[in-house]
Amino acid sequence: MTSHMSKTYRLAAVLGAATLALVGCGDANSGGGGGGKASAAQIVIDSTFDIKTIDPGREYEPTGQIVVKALYDTLLTFADNDTTKVIGDLATFEANEAQTEFTLTMAEGRVFSDGSPVTVDDAVFSLQRLQGLEGNPSFLLDGVTITKIDETSLKLTTAEASPYLPSVLATPSCGIVNSKLVIENGGTTDSTDKAEDFLNANSAGSGPYVLQELDVASQVVLVKNAKYNGPQKATYEKVILRNTEPPTQKMNVERGDSQVALGLSGDMIESLASGVEVASVPSATVVFLLINANPEISALTAKPEFVKAVKAAVNYDGLVEIAGRGSAQATGLVPSVFLGALPASEALKHDPAAAAEALAAAGGMTGKVTLSFPNDIDPTGLNMTTLAERLQSQLAAAGIEVELAPAPFATEIDAYREGQEQIGLWYWNPDYMDPANYLAFGPGQSVGQRSGWLKGANPAIEDLVSQGYTTGDPATRQAVFENWGKAMLAEGPFVPLLQPGSNVVYQPSVSGVYYNPVWLINVAALGLS
Repeated sequence: MTSHMSKTYRLAAVLGAATLALVGCGDANSGGGGGGKASAAQIVIDSTFDIKTIDPGREYEPTGQIVVKALYDTLLTFADNDTTKVIGDLATFEANEAQTEFTLTMAEGRVFSDGSPVTVDDAVFSLQRLQGLEGNPSFLLDGVTITKIDETSLKLTTAEASPYLPSVLATPSCGIVNSKLVIENGGTTDSTDKAEDFLNANSAGSGPYVLQELDVASQVVLVKNAKYNGPQKATYEKVILRNTEPPTQKMNVERGDSQVALGLSGDMIESLASGVEVASVPSATVVFLLINANPEISALTAKPEFVKAVKAAVNYDGLVEIAGRGSAQATGLVPSVFLGALPASEALKHDPAAAAEALAAAGGMTGKVTLSFPNDIDPTGLNMTTLAERLQSQLAAAGIEVELAPAPFATEIDAYREGQEQIGLWYWNPDYMDPANYLAFGPGQSVGQRSGWLKGANPAIEDLVSQGYTTGDPATRQAVFENWGKAMLAEGPFVPLLQPGSNVVYQPSVSGVYYNPVWLINVAALGLS
């Protein structure tokens, strides 16, 4: 889970569960297309909807991220499907040596969909509005001071080194809006803002597409922005995002009514008809066990020896097997797509003898411990109940008796947040594409506290956390995060289990399909092969 649980719930419920489809003809509302030859006329995106708004200052749901990415350019972005490299979009940037000042220079000539120029004032207003709305994504710019320098540049300032800030600016929620248009329709930079209804019905961005229709229960329709003059080269005249359940998505892509499907379950992938392609990669989601270090919650789980026993008792290959295609063992808390992720050689290993020795050192079992988990969410198609049952069996084989306590997310989330679980089975999705997001697992940090691992519990790891937040040099940062990751595997009360797979099913006629942990799919990058 991320430190902002409301966002994470929504993201985990749908991450990788969008389906894209390209149709050559037919009525999008009827799900038609007839399997005709693909053309640039339109592309249909079938998704299990999780969308509440497409106001960039307020949206933080997966479906919303797809849409806002298409409508609103950001100051910075990522290079194609490489989320380790931040590049310029509406601006370029320079950071001071201390990584506390970020100067952004606006690109020349960029325009909004109404033809008006994108200015520094628009950038300042958009980022200050994101902060002032106090919505789900507002935390992204906590502690950041945003000021206009002159007519071509602005500065972002932080009290402490913030090398992750450029990655934050690449998230769709930091999309730049046409400030004049938004202000005319109730926009402000504080909680009195009334522009959401306008932005849910109109476009106020400079992205490759503009909004034609929004129905948060059924479909979103986008059309190509005739005034767009950025670097992306959108192929399709129309993008239709439809709310479609996975079984229907599978049927559509098999019969050629759609050309791309994201997030089908492992079982669905294995039973696909021939004639479609499958691209499978580990997602940026990390599924983990939390073992409570607070002796008031459990005297047994609070023992470091018990934690070691659990780490050695888990058969990680067996978990990957049930997680399905594209999945991989989590080598640490930082996923493989990030700087500082650990190599496979450092991952935890299944070692029954070591598990028995550690359990004996903990004094053995004096009764069952409880493993709690949300049972109504399937992050990236992974069934949490099936995973919990497999873990229960694996731990029992090592003499660790676990009682499962499934509960709806809305019920279990409070126990998780309040640090009341003996053992918790959860997942974490990135808020932004930087490994600093995972330092929340450190002692005294937000997730550390949920495991009863408080400040002062491990000064050496706490020092690495501080270095991770403030170190700017990429090579040094990588070393810091690798050292932090190794220390967390050895001494932390967390057991990284899996990176579930992100499976993209598509017809050979589609090109440019790739999974992005932030906006899931860049519809402007999709083309004809």
